[in-house]
Amino acid sequence: MAFESLTEKLQNVFKGLRSKGRLTEEDVKVALKEVKMALLEADVNFRVVKQFVKSVEERAVGQDVMNGLNPGQTVIKIVNEEMTALMGQDTTELALQPGQAHTVIMMCGLQGSGKTTTAAKIAGKLKQKSKKVLLVGCDVYRPAAIEQLKINGEKQGVAVFAKEDCKDPVQIAQEAVAYADQNGHQVIILDTAGRLQIDDEMMDELVRIKEKVAVHQTLLVVDAMTGQEAVNVAETFNNRIGVDGIVLSKLDGDARGGAALSVKAVTGKPILFVGMGEKLSDLEQFYPDRMASRILGMGDVLTLIEKAQAEMDIDEEKERDMMSRVKKGKFDFDDYLESMNQMKKMGGISSILSMMPGMGMGLKNSDIEAAVDDKKLSRTEAIVLSMTKAERKNPKLLNPSRKHRIAKGAGVDISEVNRLVKQFEQTQKMMKQMPGMFGGKRGRFKMPF
Repeated sequence: MAFESLTEKLQNVFKGLRSKGRLTEEDVKVALKEVKMALLEADVNFRVVKQFVKSVEERAVGQDVMNGLNPGQTVIKIVNEEMTALMGQDTTELALQPGQAHTVIMMCGLQGSGKTTTAAKIAGKLKQKSKKVLLVGCDVYRPAAIEQLKINGEKQGVAVFAKEDCKDPVQIAQEAVAYADQNGHQVIILDTAGRLQIDDEMMDELVRIKEKVAVHQTLLVVDAMTGQEAVNVAETFNNRIGVDGIVLSKLDGDARGGAALSVKAVTGKPILFVGMGEKLSDLEQFYPDRMASRILGMGDVLTLIEKAQAEMDIDEEKERDMMSRVKKGKFDFDDYLESMNQMKKMGGISSILSMMPGMGMGLKNSDIEAAVDDKKLSRTEAIVLSMTKAERKNPKLLNPSRKHRIAKGAGVDISEVNRLVKQFEQTQKMMKQMPGMFGGKRGRFKMPF
């Protein structure tokens, strides 16, 4: 998960600050030196780090902070606020053109950045808002590009305009706009060609499209996995063709976080969306304050709730019945299986726990670390389905001979069955420790645990 290493290092710094009853100026400077090193190791732009640390120090080294009731917490609050400001302060919405026949969005970026998939993801989001969207295949060079766009468009239920016999992206874009107007499409998304690296030919092509077609939004897709290189790419694209917003793809991978923390400060352009997975639904609106909280290990409950409300489709009576059993300590393996299926829809348990305050790092190196390995969910499901109904309802029936039978039925080693039973018991304990998570909007929304 992106930011994991940075989050761990920052939490260690904050732990040291919290342990001190009073803070001296030297305490703050030592802590900020560690913060600086953590940010640089996360591949954050050096100039950005330097300005960030300076801003935090100017606010933190003052009488009001030093003599406050909880100086350590106050410094952490300042770091959170400055990090939010670094990434843009306010959330930036995708700007559509109200009152006009259509809005043209041009996607650009290097080859391999996830541009074509992102175009389809954005189309899906706009369709959810009742917009009639047209995806346009302007990448005439990569053989599979148009086919990929057609497949993704079909999955999203969005029309795709392509002219495979035409090799002029400008002409394709022009004809697509005319087609959109004739067929009532409100948003036109141009999926342009990328290159393995920035070159004049690619830039000239994008400029020509913008000269012949009224592009309202130019969105640059950059691969978060490339760190500072992503920032350099964004700066070059912005200088050459002009960029209105940035989409960070692959933020769910091993990205160190440098791009997310640097790109707005370096280019002045806002991050609109972040790609958090390979599924076409794995695109999140970018909220600077929520991302700062996530990076600092404070969780992101608002995004978690929104994902749950968007993805979960649980019968209310069934939901109430499950929560009632949870509160009475009667949560069984059928409930456990249902919870895992809901977690799959929301990006997996590791994604969920990473957004809960204190949970993401708290699970590291624990006995239930294996529970957050989403790749093992299918084996877990096989184990549960190999149990009898009675065993699922009453896990206490699971003696050694029953476990051996279940392991054989699921095609796994007996140790995996033992591990699952232990994880299940720990999940029960964890749920009992979080009674507040079972309330929600109008008393109806429940967390999937």
